[in-house]
Amino acid sequence: MAAPRPRTLFLRPFAVHVFNRVVRPFVHRVPGFAIMIYPGRRSGRLYRTPMKVFRDGDDYIFALTYGSFAHWVKNVLAAGGAELQIGNRRVALTDPRVFFDPKRSLMPLPVRLFLRVLGVTEFLRMRSARS
Repeated sequence: MAAPRPRTLFLRPFAVHVFNRVVRPFVHRVPGFAIMIYPGRRSGRLYRTPMKVFRDGDDYIFALTYGSFAHWVKNVLAAGGAELQIGNRRVALTDPRVFFDPKRSLMPLPVRLFLRVLGVTEFLRMRSARS
């Protein structure tokens, strides 16, 4: 069963062209946020995208607010992983897997409620390369 398209797609142009550029220099220093670094699947160019990140043991979970068809998700899947810059450290991530969770069970309650309003039901899980 395909996941429904999230209600956030209209925000994507603003996020990509304005918000990400403004917050990219400092967002990795904000608790709960990181910069995901990954290569383009065709160009090989390195991209740096601000992300809200959640932990589940040694795994890192990302809510796919624009769905699994977003370019950054396709790039990470094609590369087989990514790197997260959290503060001054970098964490290598591997084994990316998209999963569907209509209950948003891995999210904290306030986030779960917010994602429900947005219609977000897809997530990406990656594990630390160290584990």
